Amino acid sequence: MDTSYLFLILFSITTMIGLWKLFSIAGEGGWKAFIPVYNFIVWLKIIKKPWWWIFLIITPGVNFLMYVIMCLLMAKAFNKRSFSEKAIAAAFGFIYLPYIGFQKDTKYVGPEDMSKRKPSIAREWTEAILFAVIAATVIRTFFLEAFTIPTSSLEKSLMVGDYLFVSKISYGAKIPNTPLSFPFAHHTLPGTETTKSYLEWFKLPYFRLPGLGSVKNNDIVVFNYPDGDTVALYAQDQSYYQLCRDYGRNVVWTNNDINPQTGKPYFGDIVARPPDKRENYVKRCVAIAGDTLEIKNQKLYINSKPAYVAETMQYRYKVRTSDGTTLNAKLIEKFDISDPIQTEQDSIGVYYIVNLPNNKVGQFKKIGNIKSVDSIIEIRGEYSARIFPHNPNYKWNNDNFGPLFIPKKGITVNIDTTNISLYDRIIINYELNTMEIKGDKIFINGKESKTYTFKLDYYFMMGDNRQNSADSRYWGFVPEDHIVGKPVFVWMSIKEDNKNTSDQSHQSGFVKKLKTSLFDDPARRARFFCFVTKDGLSHSYFIHFIVIVIAITGFGYFRRKRSEKKVNK
Repeated sequence: MDTSYLFLILFSITTMIGLWKLFSIAGEGGWKAFIPVYNFIVWLKIIKKPWWWIFLIITPGVNFLMYVIMCLLMAKAFNKRSFSEKAIAAAFGFIYLPYIGFQKDTKYVGPEDMSKRKPSIAREWTEAILFAVIAATVIRTFFLEAFTIPTSSLEKSLMVGDYLFVSKISYGAKIPNTPLSFPFAHHTLPGTETTKSYLEWFKLPYFRLPGLGSVKNNDIVVFNYPDGDTVALYAQDQSYYQLCRDYGRNVVWTNNDINPQTGKPYFGDIVARPPDKRENYVKRCVAIAGDTLEIKNQKLYINSKPAYVAETMQYRYKVRTSDGTTLNAKLIEKFDISDPIQTEQDSIGVYYIVNLPNNKVGQFKKIGNIKSVDSIIEIRGEYSARIFPHNPNYKWNNDNFGPLFIPKKGITVNIDTTNISLYDRIIINYELNTMEIKGDKIFINGKESKTYTFKLDYYFMMGDNRQNSADSRYWGFVPEDHIVGKPVFVWMSIKEDNKNTSDQSHQSGFVKKLKTSLFDDPARRARFFCFVTKDGLSHSYFIHFIVIVIAITGFGYFRRKRSEKKVNK
């Protein structure tokens, strides 16, 4: 049995034994301690706290903190009020409750009446912080979570520097796999580079609450990065599996050489992460479970039909100028070219590689010194080792990929040594089986297998910046237990330094970037207070927000003035 379950059983038994004795001393039937949920209601009655606390107690991520608070209040209700007694109750309540329950001199004196005591500044701050942590954790875990777009893979639908809210209830909130974690931190403690922010000795299995709907084709989705199940701590921005393919697993695990650019090891320690602590990515879900996906010369087909194409979807083009001049900064700003422009040369001469959205290619071609704008497409049948499933049997690349069936829960597929590379990560990493290949035979959980039945639904994610996006074409399927939520609202958008220009005016800090984006950049200002749609963003509701704030402030001001006049009379 998993150690997490053993601890949970021990934790529950000792707590119930302690409550059994303490309930009896407090005049409640001791038997009530052994009835799940009801025992917490009785506990709340004894410490004189409202019944609705029960909802906080059963909320993962908050319940551990609530348990600590209730153990502390229970100890005080039985006259254990010294600093050391309260500290032990808070830290080791599941042991301390039985201890005081079996003491002969234990008496129930009731909760401490704090109304007769003037609260200290420390107590006021502690209560305020606890309330804020509990409220924010509930909101962040089950309703909305703030998120920042880290990469340009969805340009121009969602852009680097967009600050948005992600809805957890759209697809149903996941119960945290690792509920014992530092508040508001993802996988690393604030102020550190590599220290874990969570404890793994207690884990919960995957469970998702009912949501408002399910993931649909073309939804923009936030999810946990599947390749992030294993990371090199000093190369967290790179796929561990691709590092192993590039350098060899032995090198990644044993190389302690120092990177002269960072002054730190190239790779560092190799660690595993549970699904809820893997990096958050945002992409467009182009195919859902049961679909068949294929890319032909950059054109995406789902179930043999052309897929949706956003107007702002970007592709890479080979651009030549008529007079050999470079692409100037004004041109770059006009077309908002955020990805670096590469300069190359062939037998004809110098050309530039430029990422352009569909709706601006026509305008770009009309510029006076632009001689030609040609699509860059990788040749069909040309194998790329960086493309899933990283097997020469599948000669796929970025622009020609598939056909590929997206696994669906309950569907059974035939497996053999030629196609197992499509499903090995699903079988081993996502659905937690053992698998071994002996000759031309495959053994799953010790038994020879010629078929496999999927336990989860899977999805295929792609960026709208099609040729500059590390997505499912590189690391494969996204399991349903990695789905986090749906971006719903961009409340702020800060333009980062344009890598294509020498302008350094944005490098003086966040405040200046905010001021520049809000007052000097109409394109960024138009992204403030927008809803996320399939095509990108809605129109801005920023002016509506300003009007509402002014109205509320004015109403409060006049109401206060009116109250002051009544008092003076």
